[in-house]
Amino acid sequence: MVQTVLSAGVVVVRETADGWRVLLLRAYNYWDFPKGLVEPGEDPLATARREVREETGIDDLDFRWGQDFIETAPYSRNKVARYYLAATRTDSVKLPVNPEIGAPEHHEFRWLTSAPAQALVVPRLQEVLRHTLQRIIDAR
Repeated sequence: MVQTVLSAGVVVVRETADGWRVLLLRAYNYWDFPKGLVEPGEDPLATARREVREETGIDDLDFRWGQDFIETAPYSRNKVARYYLAATRTDSVKLPVNPEIGAPEHHEFRWLTSAPAQALVVPRLQEVLRHTLQRIIDAR
């Protein structure tokens, strides 16, 4: 039996005068939300928080919609990505150097509205984005 590898991250959103924006990070030509592998014995939510902090410098996450999550179907060597939804007041994003690779993990970030974000992400992340944005709408 092939073992599933779990990664955890956060769909980080920020409310602006013009509506909600979602944070996307680019590594080469692939756009994703902040996420990383869950270490043995680590709680996936703790992983998600840590990865957002390490990859963006954002530390003020408000899980106002609860701690529910959505997971992708298995992909790339049986990896499953779990995403939580959290808001931030921070608009500044830092792309720090990862000491393990000696360079930033990501090349660019963008705060985007729904349609441009949907256009950049792969289909499995389009579903994550639709799901999380619907949670924001339903909570109003």
